[in-house]
Amino acid sequence: MAGYGSGDRMLGRVLWMSALDGTRPSGIPEWVSPVVPVVTQAAVGAGHWAAGRRQRALAAWASAAGFALMAWGLGTEAPTRAEARENIERQKDLLRERGIPVPATAEPTATPMASQLLRYVPALEVAGIVLGVRSGLRNPRRLTVLAIAGEAPTAVFCALRVPRAVQRRRPRIAAGAALVAAGAVARLRAASAEPLR
Repeated sequence: MAGYGSGDRMLGRVLWMSALDGTRPSGIPEWVSPVVPVVTQAAVGAGHWAAGRRQRALAAWASAAGFALMAWGLGTEAPTRAEARENIERQKDLLRERGIPVPATAEPTATPMASQLLRYVPALEVAGIVLGVRSGLRNPRRLTVLAIAGEAPTAVFCALRVPRAVQRRRPRIAAGAALVAAGAVARLRAASAEPLR
């Protein structure tokens, strides 16, 4: 098991922090992923509003606005993929200077099969929108363990992203992450207010 100051543990922390920072999308296929939750949550909000569930609609729209702010922040405030790699290498060099052994990471290379599969990512993302809207409107309307398990990862990740973005002076990402976390909590509150059927 890795000790507290081991290189594996420290490298894991560096990688986790870089995941919280995010990277700037560089092409249309990379932009699809940050935009999918915006479209999904906006459509779910419209569906809830039409069905008369105002509290759920406002929660979904808050999340949509938060995801839109985060996408905007990724496009303007986040480092490029090359800058993110440089930051990770710099952090690894600092750890090595302190005498902490850090494993070398290989450069990612795209295999022909992976390159071929990347062509289908936009189609899969569109299918994700359709399925996300469907499940957003058909999820149980009461507060259940499944509802909590569905909202918790997004709420926790975004809640952790807020202080990191504030620390890095990235206001759009911080505000967007706060809105997404608030939207997740609001959806859970709306579910707890639903009458039992």
